[in-house]
Amino acid sequence: MVLSKSENDKDNMKPTLQHTLEEFNDCVDFVHYTFPEIGMEMLFFEHLVGSDHFTRDVTVPFSNASSDEARRLLNHSQYVEINENKPFIKAILDGAVAIFFENSSYVVDVSKPDSRSIEQSETEAIITGPHDSFNEVAETNLALVRRRVKSSHLKTMRLEVGEVTKTSVYVLYIKDLANMEYVNELHSRISKIEIDAVLDGNMLVQYIEDFPNSIFPLIPTTERVDAAVSKLISGRIIVIVDGSPSVISAPASFFEFFSSPDDYYQRWMLGTATRLLRFVAFIITVTFTAMYVSVTTFHYEMIPEDLLLTLTESRSRVPFPPIYEALLLESTIELLREAGARLPTKIGQTIGIVGGIVIGQAAVQAGLTSNILIIAVASSAIASFVIPSYVMSASIRLIRFGLIILAGLLGNLGLMMGLIMIVIHLSGLTSLKASYLSPVAPMKIKDWQDVFMRAPFAWLKERPTISRSPNMRRNKMKQ
Repeated sequence: MVLSKSENDKDNMKPTLQHTLEEFNDCVDFVHYTFPEIGMEMLFFEHLVGSDHFTRDVTVPFSNASSDEARRLLNHSQYVEINENKPFIKAILDGAVAIFFENSSYVVDVSKPDSRSIEQSETEAIITGPHDSFNEVAETNLALVRRRVKSSHLKTMRLEVGEVTKTSVYVLYIKDLANMEYVNELHSRISKIEIDAVLDGNMLVQYIEDFPNSIFPLIPTTERVDAAVSKLISGRIIVIVDGSPSVISAPASFFEFFSSPDDYYQRWMLGTATRLLRFVAFIITVTFTAMYVSVTTFHYEMIPEDLLLTLTESRSRVPFPPIYEALLLESTIELLREAGARLPTKIGQTIGIVGGIVIGQAAVQAGLTSNILIIAVASSAIASFVIPSYVMSASIRLIRFGLIILAGLLGNLGLMMGLIMIVIHLSGLTSLKASYLSPVAPMKIKDWQDVFMRAPFAWLKERPTISRSPNMRRNKMKQ
């Protein structure tokens, strides 16, 4: 949105009562409050100010004040004189009270926005560890981070995104741990965004990613405070967007989407086993249904003899080729998943469980699908839930449809071609100009102890290579 010359002139002019009233004309929640005895005018939005703050800083001090007393009160630090129209209007929209007195204009911050209490994240639930999560107020989120990182090296930068919404965006990093090239690059990308509105952190991510058209998420978001703080300590940068409970962290690698804070709050062997299980689940959810289609269409010789009879009998009543059968059942599973997510929690769980059982059993009895495909599709669906990141899980589910089509057309050759294309695509991706497949490409075997396994804390003596931190040493345990 480009401002004309006349609009720029209005922004730079001295604030006046008449112009401010015209600016907020037809706003029923805009209040014009007057103290006629001393010639003071006050303007504010009644739903943005806190009643206690308003009483303390406005009503009580000026109710019975004389002109001399009002003049003396306005010299106090909480009353800020502003001589330009644009920041003056912005302050009112942020919840300040505008005061006009003796040809001067002041603002006093008495805002108290409503917000959710600190609750547990519903999308990133864990068994052990802290349960507090971010909410939609940026100041609260900053306080949650500061409470855990009690260091003067934690730095914050504030930017404003959205020509209409004027959304506050905070970039946080720890000095001497974060690489300043990453900080400057991220700051540059956010400051170049020109859009009317940014409503959520996941929306901002799509404007700052290296490859916005890739199916894979390149920059993770989290609602968990401990997860965001761990990113900071590992040398990453986090971004807090006002109005969003999702905090962004960068740079990131593909393998980070398979780790969970839970891994670090339990014994390292259990954490390692759970993490390996997620990678197995990734392989299952991507290939299991596609492998069924490939084998039953082109490669019956791969099926054991005992199983071949069962499979042949199961498929004898199915009138469709395996590819149509698999796509139909996968689409049904996705419909049930989406319906369960959109309905109220108790109803959604019932729809997911009962709907899956009823439709699956009815489909087999009607001869629309085979028993073994039901098992394959159900296993793939369950495996996708094991992946902690919902965004990554959704991307993988979409990839599964492409692999099923390739397997149905070309068999195992098509399946392998699809997997090779995925690997090639992943190899070309970057996150904030850092390799997306780090530490596999480039190969950093030392980092594998916190990627494919969760090694004991005594072994994790350095930060991840992808952070390119100026201070790689992080764990100095006394022996």
